[in-house]
Amino acid sequence: MLEVTPFHPSVSDWFANTFAEPTEVQLAAWPVIAAGDHALITAPTGSGKTLTAFMWALSRFASDWEPGTGKTRVLYLSPLKALNNDIRRNLLEPLHALKAEYGYPGVSVQTRSGDTSSSDRQKMLRRPPDILITTPESLNLLLTTRKGRMALSFVETVILDEIHSIVDNRRGVQLMANLERLADLSDEFQRIALSATVSPLEDVATYVAGRTPDGDVRPVEVVNVAGQKEIEFSVQFPEAARVAAENGDKIWSSFADSFRDTIAENEATLFFTNSRRLAEKMTLR
Repeated sequence: MLEVTPFHPSVSDWFANTFAEPTEVQLAAWPVIAAGDHALITAPTGSGKTLTAFMWALSRFASDWEPGTGKTRVLYLSPLKALNNDIRRNLLEPLHALKAEYGYPGVSVQTRSGDTSSSDRQKMLRRPPDILITTPESLNLLLTTRKGRMALSFVETVILDEIHSIVDNRRGVQLMANLERLADLSDEFQRIALSATVSPLEDVATYVAGRTPDGDVRPVEVVNVAGQKEIEFSVQFPEAARVAAENGDKIWSSFADSFRDTIAENEATLFFTNSRRLAEKMTLR
């Protein structure tokens, strides 16, 4: 099933025993990543892009990257620090399974952001993790210190998640400049950018690529797996709320009853309100 890429046997077996089959984006992107090419990967949310980016790194830790040496090999950058702890948890699950079932080596994963305590930051600098999950701003701070630069001097893969959210603003400019500083420090690395909604693809690929010291644009392979989304849209107003409004009564209890039915019918429900106060009122009801 995974013959498209020479994964380490333990990683290949774990995937085969965990998932029914690779997703379309995984099949398309893994040969590109395994070849060492820079990549811009775009596919719908829920298609497995994060594992797509990490899978080859997991294989390399089992083969030619020695974990636990205090050398950060993989740098994951997300402009949304709220997602970083989720990424860490989702990454630790396969790492624990690989170690328990296949004798996979212990790979350390840590997150760093503005919320990380000073003591934890110092520990990371003294013993850098194998995989560091952080934000563009934290990367900038790391590159301003000698210990931070030393911690990042062995990076071989940089994963840029949610790239669409930074390509047109100052955060993105700062991040791309810092990646060039990192490239000078670690003697180049593989760039893997991820997004569910980014365009125009060729322009974003050029943006991600940056330029070599000679001024050449690095080649970036675009992996575009378009997905068809099924959207069901309707506009509703609860009958009980309509009656309450006509009688001059408050409508919120009627809405709460309707929302409760909606919540019961779904695994996840996302509500938008016009204000925090209204959100709190409906939550209470």
